[in-house]
Amino acid sequence: MSRVAVITGGAGGLGQALANQLLRDEWRIVLVDLQGALDALQPGDKRVERIACDLTDEAAVASVCGEISARYPALDLVIHNAGVTQIGLFDETTLASQRLVMEINYFGSVRMVAGLLGAVRAGRGTHLAISSVAGFAPLYKRTAYAASKHALNGFFMSLASEEAQHGVKVVIAAPSFVATNPGRLDASADGIGRPGAAADGFDEMSPEQAARIILNGWRRGKRFIPVGRVARLVWRINRLSPRLYNWLMMRKIRP
Repeated sequence: MSRVAVITGGAGGLGQALANQLLRDEWRIVLVDLQGALDALQPGDKRVERIACDLTDEAAVASVCGEISARYPALDLVIHNAGVTQIGLFDETTLASQRLVMEINYFGSVRMVAGLLGAVRAGRGTHLAISSVAGFAPLYKRTAYAASKHALNGFFMSLASEEAQHGVKVVIAAPSFVATNPGRLDASADGIGRPGAAADGFDEMSPEQAARIILNGWRRGKRFIPVGRVARLVWRINRLSPRLYNWLMMRKIRP
């Protein structure tokens, strides 16, 4: 019987790259994303299901998770990939946009974990969270985004200690800049846009490269995966000298 993976943010560049690589290994895939994003996809493999859901809608998430769990009582992998970015100085954004970023990036994942907890336990599967270098280090003009990813890291690191007794693994992947939606930042929405829309990124990697590193790290049993050269450097430098990291980061990103 085929292994089953659920991927949130499944219509985005990284979500599609992750799905395509799993399909090569004969997985069944359930893509979860907003209706409009799913509608934009071309007809695909019959092993792929598409379910529309707004992760900020608690009742909708509970309903979708119930539907998935009924069809697949034992899940092998849930990739918590849904998220948005926000680029802008804090004093130029609103508190409403700060809340929205947290609702999508953090609470969206928490809701999915809650809804699929039993199915992942039954499959002795894995929760794989797509975080960011902003989840463990500061990032200029990313207060809301960094806050949401720091929260995500704390949640999944703590969840790992609880779910180990159920045979469930928890993995965090932290990419740097992945070019998934270049130039698609919506300035009218307080700088909120789909991930990979940054114009100030550097040393960007393709979604396919990022997906390959993430899945290879997971298969090798890693619990934390810095994704790409920049992410590995940031992880090391920030641990050794946060002051040096901050200087380098500002030099690269600040205009």
